[in-house]
Amino acid sequence: MSDDAELKRLRWRCRRGMRELDQLMTRYLDRAWAADSEAERGAFLRLLDCEDDMLWHWCMGHAEPPDAELATLVARIRALPP
Repeated sequence: MSDDAELKRLRWRCRRGMRELDQLMTRYLDRAWAADSEAERGAFLRLLDCEDDMLWHWCMGHAEPPDAELATLVARIRALPP
C-alpha cells in the first residue's frame, strides 16, 4: 500500500465521532506519525482499535491505559501542541 493511501486510511480510522478524539488522533497522525518508529506506529494502530469510551477517558486523563506502551503514546498525544 502506498504511503498516501495508508495515510488516507489512517485518517479515516482517526474519525471517532467525538470532535476532541478526532482532533487528538489526527494531530498525532499529522505531527508525529511520519517520524515515529515501527513500534510507535504499531502502538498507535493498537490505540485506534480501542473503544471510544476508553480512548476518551485515557486522552482526558481520567484513566490510564493498562498497557505501558499505550500509556506512553497517550501521554505523547496529549502533550502535542494544538
